[in-house]
Amino acid sequence: MAFCSASLGIALLAASAAYAQTDWPTFGHDLAGTRYSTLKQIDTKNVTKLVRAWTYHMNAGAPQAAAAAPAAGSSEAGDAVAGGRGGRGRGGRGGGGGNSEVSPLVINGVMYLTTGARRVLALEPETAKELWAFDVKDGAPATRGLEYWAGDSQSPPAVFFGTSTGKLYALNARTGKPVPGFGNEGMVDMKPGALNGLANSSFGLSSPPIVYRNVVITGAHVQEGPSIGAAGDTRGWDAHTGKLLWTFHSVPRPGETGSETWKGDDWKNRSGTNVWGLFTIDAERGIVYMPFGEPTTDYWGGDRPGANLFGTSLVAVDALTGKLKWYFQAVHHDTWDYDLCAPPILFDVTQKGKKIPAVAQLTKSGYVYILNRVTGEPIYGVEERKVPVDDALPGDQAWPTQPIPLKPPALARTSFTRADLATVTPELNKFCTELFDSIPGGLHVAGSFTHYSTTPSVIFPSSIGGGNWNPPSFDPALGYLFVNTMDFGSLNTMVKSADGTRYSRSGYNGNNRFWEPETNMPCNQPPWGRLFAINVNTGDIAWQTTLGITESLPPDKQKTGRPNIGGSLATAGGLVFIGATDDSRFRAFDSKTGKELWVTKIDAGAHSAPMTFRGKDGKQYIVITATGGGFLGDRSHADTVIAYALP
Repeated sequence: MAFCSASLGIALLAASAAYAQTDWPTFGHDLAGTRYSTLKQIDTKNVTKLVRAWTYHMNAGAPQAAAAAPAAGSSEAGDAVAGGRGGRGRGGRGGGGGNSEVSPLVINGVMYLTTGARRVLALEPETAKELWAFDVKDGAPATRGLEYWAGDSQSPPAVFFGTSTGKLYALNARTGKPVPGFGNEGMVDMKPGALNGLANSSFGLSSPPIVYRNVVITGAHVQEGPSIGAAGDTRGWDAHTGKLLWTFHSVPRPGETGSETWKGDDWKNRSGTNVWGLFTIDAERGIVYMPFGEPTTDYWGGDRPGANLFGTSLVAVDALTGKLKWYFQAVHHDTWDYDLCAPPILFDVTQKGKKIPAVAQLTKSGYVYILNRVTGEPIYGVEERKVPVDDALPGDQAWPTQPIPLKPPALARTSFTRADLATVTPELNKFCTELFDSIPGGLHVAGSFTHYSTTPSVIFPSSIGGGNWNPPSFDPALGYLFVNTMDFGSLNTMVKSADGTRYSRSGYNGNNRFWEPETNMPCNQPPWGRLFAINVNTGDIAWQTTLGITESLPPDKQKTGRPNIGGSLATAGGLVFIGATDDSRFRAFDSKTGKELWVTKIDAGAHSAPMTFRGKDGKQYIVITATGGGFLGDRSHADTVIAYALP
């Protein structure tokens, strides 16, 4: 079975916190992760008039004034503000460097964010004027940001963030100074209890924690390999003192639920199986939803036969105690690096006049699972389907089936044949055809869930996914869930270690993506990136559109869609805003129809998720972080946070 349930209450979903709807108080706007704002000053009729209000350069630490307002209807508004060049750091799971994937927060007239320049900032949100700055001396703050806590009679309002070196900080939200009563003068070292006795193991945070009442909940950024290393456990900490309150073992120990999915001592000191993405919380029920990644090592499971819980699973636990409620494993015995990393998103499904509390999970494997968030039961059904096993590596025991949702359909390409080679240009077709035919019989493809093999293999989706950590958004008035994905393959060969005991992944012909590396054009037919609206009340696709352009192509061929990492924002103005693509564009779509209404060139790829707030001046602002770089081969680089508003 893919899921296991326990009884819970059936109260309706409540608001996550008593913040103004004009603010953006947590990564997903609310603890449910809906990324939906009731602001509607910017709407489908005036969105084309947006201009840059300010640009903040995270490395230089100084905002630039907005450009002069362009003519009404301009699609490149405000682009006279030039982007700076930021440092180049590791994307995806990384804990720092020049790349930033932060969604700033705005609470009570102050903007908070982390930067790739190892700083945590408070800004005046209408102007980007710096109010305070905290320099992180040891490591880098998490690339995706921080969490705000309103405080109480014991403690001041605070912002919490983790670092690449395994530290958890609490800063006074008013002053930027460490909170003295939290841990050791405002800092808790999270490594004790997480390193499995291996002092040199990699451990940190790459995403913000989440706070429920007085509990700060953290995930883990750990190694991709080898197998043995720091634990990926989720933990809860006292917001006042930093004291450890609970630990959820992501690799169950003997006697714990799921321990039967591991053989012998294979579980012991196992790394991976970590929440490196984002949590969400059902505030009314006090349930935290945890999207776990794959156990290490990513592409070789010969030393871990079994289904390997809680690898690549959505797990629901009590937010105050860490006690298991239910789990759903999206990939059994994962050897594809199909981590769950997108934030689970909570909403209600209406069927026959009744509301069903639901949670949706986007996956790297290209599927969206819509589950009852109280029980873990699939709302639209899940079928265990047979997948290839004969192409598994010697010594690895491939799992014979995988859970496939009946609705919605796959939102990304899940298989490939030679007939699917790109014909976008003669040059691309020639390169890709010669690449595919470069070995007798062609590259290894075996359908959905093709295994990485000692023969060069094409895998769809790629290891960076159909959907990556891309935060979806949800419009409650329409009942539409907005999801962006990419159609992009891996190209790899598995190589046996010198001692013959394991395998590791290696590129083929100097490349580990199935594309032409000089042009960054994938070798499969477009679209290469898409944006979907899913009607959650039926499970059907309401609309879909290509997301992104290939600027090097002739104008009539540019609308190919592009690889993308990052998420969306939905507003009551009838709009969906999204960057994410590697074409350095920021876009707005009509949430009802999927029509692209506005697009602007920005300083670099915005591999982040936008947010919105209303300033003290009465204006609605839309904010996006654009630094480029990362796993997509994006050659653009900047260090900017950009705000847009109506002139």
